[in-house]
Amino acid sequence: MKVLVTGGAGYIGSTISAALEEHGHTPVVLDSLITGRRQFVGDRIFYEADIADNAALSQVFKDHPDIHCTIHCAALIVVPDSMERPYNYYRENVAKSLELFKALPDLGCHRVVFSSSASIYDVVEGFIVTESSPLKPLSPYARTKYMMEMVLQDFSEAYDLKAIALRYFNPIGADPKLRTGLQDRNPTHILGRLVKVALGQLPEFQITGVDWPTRDGTGIRDYIHVWDLAQAHVRAVERFDTAIAGAGDSGSYGVINLGTGNGVTVREFVDAFQKVYGAKINHSEAPARPGDVAGAFA
Repeated sequence: MKVLVTGGAGYIGSTISAALEEHGHTPVVLDSLITGRRQFVGDRIFYEADIADNAALSQVFKDHPDIHCTIHCAALIVVPDSMERPYNYYRENVAKSLELFKALPDLGCHRVVFSSSASIYDVVEGFIVTESSPLKPLSPYARTKYMMEMVLQDFSEAYDLKAIALRYFNPIGADPKLRTGLQDRNPTHILGRLVKVALGQLPEFQITGVDWPTRDGTGIRDYIHVWDLAQAHVRAVERFDTAIAGAGDSGSYGVINLGTGNGVTVREFVDAFQKVYGAKINHSEAPARPGDVAGAFA
């Protein structure tokens, strides 16, 4: 089947596209390339356009009326950046997604798999969350994800649209065949910064936040391999109706957590990295960044 992948030139979207191909499906990539990389698209069907460009969307569906589902990955995703530039996040993640979701059923696409985030959860005792755990998004980034979940829920009741929101925990790693991966000159994610320090490109790794109510005071995360995450999207597309029936009460909207069920603290991650690397790396402790939370795991 054909699947429209917005943000398909980015880290997550390109990995999902590779997984779709390995399962015999055809990804149709839509990406503005503002943050995505053209080389991650390869020879896939590609449209360089904004998700709110109605003319471009119309052309996509005119060329490919057999698109079965849309996987919506396109978004800005850096929490500290969202604290400094909230307007950009509400414009890109909310306003433009709103236009996309309104256009899709009019263009004949009635199924959406949405890249949401576990950052919308409130901190709970034990840090274990389920899809029914209380929500309390604390950063503009997290709020954009929460808002779009509410939009999809409302749209699924009012329009001919069904949606599954997949709440990501902490994607990590690369496509096993190394076709895609996180490539950022100034990475904000833990693994990228640890690698930079190990290569001598950064003087030290900062553990931000050391007084959280966790077992060692550092934040706790659920690190899920990006290939496992991509496989989950393939399953969501292939078994959409079955998945949505089990993920919500309405039959037209549902949520599913994507994690491993294992909580790992930042300090534990640093220790594991040093063991694999075979040497100590310079690291220090610093206050939590704006928008940071203690964390959670599935």
